[in-house]
Amino acid sequence: MKKFENFCKALNNLEDIKNYKPPYDNVVLTGLVFLYQICFEQAWKAMKECMENNGINTATGSPRIIIKEAYRFNMIENEQAWLNALKSRNEASHIYNSETALEVIEKINDIYLELFHQLKTTIEKDWIY
Repeated sequence: MKKFENFCKALNNLEDIKNYKPPYDNVVLTGLVFLYQICFEQAWKAMKECMENNGINTATGSPRIIIKEAYRFNMIENEQAWLNALKSRNEASHIYNSETALEVIEKINDIYLELFHQLKTTIEKDWIY
């Protein structure tokens, strides 16, 4: 499954966030947020791919709908946390605002990395055949 493989690679790259501590210079700040954006994109696309491969129609395919369907089919446990991750992804487009970027990085460390790891484990355990 190509999208799942891409997600795993993106998650591996996002793990580099653990190698950096504040204060972040502008390049590091931008890079860390961008790694998050990539990982989030690959995560919801992997969800979509898995559901489609298991006969679940995800025709519209917006991230919000995919997250809601993934929750409905027990691929993810915390729908609200994933919707917050989507909101952070959208806010990350305002990377020029260092306050917003720092908030996103804090959430990556505190919440989102674990969400991504849970998704990876669930897909490997229950969705790949």
